[in-house]
Amino acid sequence: MLDVSGLRAGYGGVEVLRGLDLSVAEGEILAVLGANGVGKTTLNKVLSGVLPPSAGEIRFCGERIERASAARIVEAGLIQVPEGRKIFPDLSVQENLILGSYRRGKPNRARNVEHVLDIFPRLRERLGQMGGTLSGGEQQMLAIGRGMMAEPKLLILDEPSLGLSPLLVEEMFTLIRRLNAEGLAIMLVEQNVVQSLEIAARAIILENGACALSGPAADLAANPELKRAYLGM
Repeated sequence: MLDVSGLRAGYGGVEVLRGLDLSVAEGEILAVLGANGVGKTTLNKVLSGVLPPSAGEIRFCGERIERASAARIVEAGLIQVPEGRKIFPDLSVQENLILGSYRRGKPNRARNVEHVLDIFPRLRERLGQMGGTLSGGEQQMLAIGRGMMAEPKLLILDEPSLGLSPLLVEEMFTLIRRLNAEGLAIMLVEQNVVQSLEIAARAIILENGACALSGPAADLAANPELKRAYLGM
């Protein structure tokens, strides 16, 4: 579904991604793991059309998108839920959800709202509430729900557990697993190594803007050298 090869990108002459390769197959969860500063956010910006790459190819559903606009990428079904939620705090929960279908998913808007509210029943209780008054966990649910409104073919989740309590982290990963069980392909960009490897089919470890290690998530989770060298465990 997503195939990235030789990707290079950076800021003001400073290269952050250095020939990165990765792929996401239909219906799988790929975990992209690594510490701060290894290029995860830059990767997401390039995949979403916000930052142009300096080299490399990105193919999504067979089409090259490395020079496509952010709007065109959304219309193709590659949807990102950004780090820090980025909801509209002065709009209601319902209005935030509706805006998720601005570029894609309009014909099925009402049905998709119901689907999101079935997945996140807490949002149903808060439809008229302003987004900025929600708890951190509820805001993360709203951000993911807004992404679902665009009927994603591939959903990129950028640090969905960031800032959540341990109990809410557990709940969030359970919800991610549920979305994937419905057939949605997910690229999970996280620092929460243990739980990411528990739900992912495959994982890659980023180091200095390139893939240091990759393979089945279960194999990486069981590798003591990997834990010590790359994950600080």
